Formats: sequence, structure tokens, C-alpha cells
Amino acid sequence: MSQKASTAKPPASRKKPAAAGKKAAAKKAPARPPASKETRVLIKEKIAQSGIDLLKKEFEVDVRLDMNQSQLKKEIGKYNAIIIRSATRMTADIIEAAKNLCIIGRAGIGVDNIDVRAATKKGIIVANAPQSNIVAAAEHTLGLLLAQSRNIPQAHGSLKAGLWERSRFGGVELADKVLGVIGFGRIGVLVAQRAKGLKMKVVAYDPFVSQSRFEDLGVTGVSDVDDLYKVADFITVHLPKSPETHGFLDEAAFRKMKQGVRIINCARGGIINEEALARALESGKVAGAALDVFEKEPALDNPLLDFDNVVATPHLGASTLEAQDRAGTIIAEQVAAALKGQFVSNAINIAAVSPEDLNVMAPYLPLCEKLGRLIVEIADGPLEQFDIKFQGALAEHDTRILTVAVFKGALEGRVEDTVNYVNAEWIAEERGLKVTESRSRQAVDFTNLITVMSEDRRGQLRVGGTTIGPKHKPRFVQIYRHDIDIEPARYMAFFRYDDVPGMIGKVGTILGANNINIANMNVGRKKRRGKAVMGVTLDVPIPENVIEEIRSQPEFDDVTFITFP
Repeated sequence: MSQKASTAKPPASRKKPAAAGKKAAAKKAPARPPASKETRVLIKEKIAQSGIDLLKKEFEVDVRLDMNQSQLKKEIGKYNAIIIRSATRMTADIIEAAKNLCIIGRAGIGVDNIDVRAATKKGIIVANAPQSNIVAAAEHTLGLLLAQSRNIPQAHGSLKAGLWERSRFGGVELADKVLGVIGFGRIGVLVAQRAKGLKMKVVAYDPFVSQSRFEDLGVTGVSDVDDLYKVADFITVHLPKSPETHGFLDEAAFRKMKQGVRIINCARGGIINEEALARALESGKVAGAALDVFEKEPALDNPLLDFDNVVATPHLGASTLEAQDRAGTIIAEQVAAALKGQFVSNAINIAAVSPEDLNVMAPYLPLCEKLGRLIVEIADGPLEQFDIKFQGALAEHDTRILTVAVFKGALEGRVEDTVNYVNAEWIAEERGLKVTESRSRQAVDFTNLITVMSEDRRGQLRVGGTTIGPKHKPRFVQIYRHDIDIEPARYMAFFRYDDVPGMIGKVGTILGANNINIANMNVGRKKRRGKAVMGVTLDVPIPENVIEEIRSQPEFDDVTFITFP
């Protein structure tokens, strides 16, 4: 069994007359627009026509490549989704003006031109196309590696200028040289594999990659980047741009490298301290550099371009026809999924889940949302802590997204903001809600069981659920402190009462007299003549006056009516 704890914040208030669930549902802001031709998508930068065509089948699409930042700010409020590349800046003020925006789609990998925090706070999904250009970026890295080792661009320029300078442009071989790869994600792995094909020795540094992963790929992994600096003849960086990686290769790093090392950067501008690199080139510590990205772009006046031993390209890492087509199509698929309320697999501001784990988790997301809503609806007063337990095969997987789903269900309709998988955790954290997760491989009565526990004024609360059959139909199997078995429905009511004869009849009689039909019903109790709980699903909502009529019966402890989204 594993366990972790985190903090978040409870909704400012919980219902407790029983009809509050109904009222909350009525005031709830929609988490997304209905998918239809009235749903508007803005394509702000060029993407593949296949992506545009995919979106036009279901939504109204405007392609506005001429729109500047000022116009974007004025018009963004009309759109439910926007697709951009690297030129458009989605700043906090533009995001604030985006009253109806559901998703920002970045046709490419980097999202440093998007204020992700502002988008997350507002519940806007930020998605990219992380695998669209990995082959292109890896191949460009190898191209720059070869270009600088053999002085290909310089020799080409000399020859075009009418000179034949064979002795001037002698190079170095790659075979048996050591390539240091800093950052061993998807692109770093592809570069390593291709470099090994050139008979290079590869040393890699990435603190988030296991030693067994390095070994599986035939790469020497180091736990300290200094060990890489000591042995590498060439160094290529494949890090994301972040405060932690800005200036990663700095003056101190260059001092630790081998004399005559060569540097490649096809990742992000700013990872290399450009002033420090210039000094290292001047001193001869660095024999050459190949750069596709720069701190400030366009880099037309960058001093590094004045060095003869610097090979440079204008941010071409993803610029292949295949990569551009893939990026446009992938991001169009992600945008369509968001607008239709489906899970967005490439969202970078939703808890990261591997494709394998997501395949297992996805059928349980609706159930977890309902469990989160159910426990706050039946609670007598505010809840300050959730204890979430995953039992069965689920316990072997990354369940963070299921915890987010519980947050979403618990908070939806109880806070001013629209709540979705992007901001549910953030909103919960802002309100100080405490949550503990635990996992156990054993589940006595079910293949998988998810239990959410808390305490209200009356003591411990517990709601539990599972799914049944190949279609994973959700079932509530625990409520309050009782076992039960009932399929969730849009309109549900739960009754706690003394376990005496005639209670089922009383509920049925009052509902029937008010023309309210019971679709399904189940009862749970711990012991005879003790306390019992009844759950019913209904065709229509129960009016407040009918709830009060049932609650006024002396045998009833509580009555809760819930409308599920």
C-alpha cells in the first residue's frame, strides 16, 4: 500500500438543506460550450489543411493569420478555442479577455509564449503536439552535429564565393567520439539512437530517468552533469525551457568541459548563456557551436553569428513538411476533444498521465466526479479533508487524474469559476482542502473499488463506487456508513432513517402523490432495527416542499436530493 498527502482548499460553503444540490446544479456555469457549429475556433497561425478540415466538420472555424496582438485581445472573447504556433503571445491580459475560451492549442512543442498559469487559473486547457516534431528535431540536431564537425556551411560559402580552400576546412570524425546528451526525453533518446548509428559513444544526463532506462538503450547514464562535462567531445542539450534550465550551460559549466568541446542547441533559446558561450569560443575552450535557437529571436544581430566556427539556422528544428502536417492535425484533434468534453491527452496543465495509465483510468473519471459530488452533497456542514482509497488493479497505476476528478465533482457548482480538469486541483488548493490518497492491491468484493471518506458534524462519511461490465457502467456501492448498490442517474435522492417497517412505502407514497416516478431503488443497512439508507433514481427532480414533507416524518434523519451533471 502506498500513501501520499497534499493540500487544497474546501469549497467556501457546503449545502445543507437537502435541496442545495439542486440549486447548485442550476447555477453551475458550463465547463465547456456545446459542440456545434455555434462553437467557434480561431486559427491564428498556419497549420495543415487537414487540421482545418477536421475542425470545420463540427465547428465554425475562422482562419485569421493577419490578426495582430491588439486585434486578438479585442476579438478573443468570441472564440471557444484558439490554435497558435510560436509567433502569437497568449499573455495574461489576452487570457483574461477570453471569456469563452476552453482550450489554447499550440501546434508544436514549446508553450513559453503562453501564460500557462493564467490559463490554468481560468480553467483553460493548454495543449500542444509534443510528438509532432520529435523526428524533425532529432534529425536537425544530427544535421548540425555533422555540419559543424566537417565545417560544411563554411566550406559551401567559400566555394560559392569562388574559392577552393580544402586545407582551411578540415574537420573531425564522429566515430568513437563521446556525445553528451543533456535531457533524455523523447528527442534526446532519438538523437542518442542516431548517434550510436554513427558509432559515437553516448553519455546522458537526466535526473528523471532511471539507470535501467539508460542501460536498455545502450547509453551511459550519469547522475551528475559534471561527469558528462568531463568526457564529452560534443554536447547537445534537449531540456525544456524553465527557470531551472535558463542559462543551464553557463560560465561554470564551460569551465568543467573538455578543451575543444563542441556545442549543439536545437532545444530552446536561453538554455545556453550566450555571453558565456561567446567567451568560451573566443578562448578556444569551445571549438565550435551549432545553434538553431537563440535567447531573442529573430537573432539577426546576435554576436554569436560573427564567429566563423558557429553554424546557425533560424529555428528550423520542426520545419519539415511532415512535422508541420502532424502538428496541425494533432492539435486539431486535441481541440476537437476539448470542445466535445473529452479528455485531452496532450494537455500540459492537467496531471500528466502515461497513455497506458490513461487507458485504465479513463472509464473511472465519470465515477470519481460523481463520488466527489455525492460526498459533499450528503455532508452536514463543510468538509476539510478527503481520504481517497483506490483498491484492486487500479492501485498499480498512476491515479492522480482520478483524484483531480474527485476535486472536480466536489467543487463544481460551488465556486464562482468554471471547474474542469485543468483548474480543479488549483481551486481545491486555493481553498485549503486536504487530501490523502492510499492504494491497496486487495479489493474483497470488487475488481476495483474507489472510496472517498471525510468527516462532517455527525462523524465519518464514506462513499464508494466501482464500474461493472465491459462498458464500465458506474455503480455507487457505499454511502454514509452503509453498503448499497445503485446505478447513478441524473436525479437521485438518498434517505437516512430508522430501520422500521413501512419506510419504503412512506417514501413511495409521498413521491407518488406528487407525480414523481421512482426509476430504481436500493436499500442498505448494517443491522436490523438500526439505521438504514435508501437510494432512489427519479425521472424528474423533487421539489423542495416534497423534500420537506419527507424530512418532517419522525423516522427520517436526513433527506438529500442531488442533480448530477
